[in-house]
Amino acid sequence: MSGKVEIKSQYSYRLLHPMHTVLLSCIGKAGKPNITTLAWVMPTSSNPPLVAISVSPQRHSHTLIEESQEFIINIPTLELLQSVYACGTFSGRSFDKFKKAELTPIPAKKVKAPAIRECIAHLECTLDSQVTTGDHTVFVGKIVAAYANPGVFTERYSLEMARMLYHAGGNNFAVLDPKIYKP
Repeated sequence: MSGKVEIKSQYSYRLLHPMHTVLLSCIGKAGKPNITTLAWVMPTSSNPPLVAISVSPQRHSHTLIEESQEFIINIPTLELLQSVYACGTFSGRSFDKFKKAELTPIPAKKVKAPAIRECIAHLECTLDSQVTTGDHTVFVGKIVAAYANPGVFTERYSLEMARMLYHAGGNNFAVLDPKIYKP
């Protein structure tokens, strides 16, 4: 392979980065909500509306999703970078992440888990299926409610208003250039 360099297998998935970064909120049987930071999120179907998230079984949120069979994907912006980092760093087993990250829980429309007020958009999901894939579980959620702050989304995001975060690997994050390019 002329001119190509080998990438270590442990970092090979990062060739797919930057990845859209979200805050996932969930709640378990005990009723204590939790938040985790995820970059492994993708739509899988528009009819029915399904989205997949990939969560390590070591994460507290993994247990809560299995218990409650639901979760909310909350969309943060650059202004929430410190909160996003905190939610991905500290364990919900030991900390109240809403307090630790200075985020506000608000009632969801259709699920028990709280949404995050400071985020600009929310996808409430009930668990459709799950599959173990190596060291993670892919949870597929059926979107039962979706809503956003006024002006940030119609059929697509206003990138000038919604400076969403993208995980670039490690502790590195980026935002998109708001300029739209068309072929």
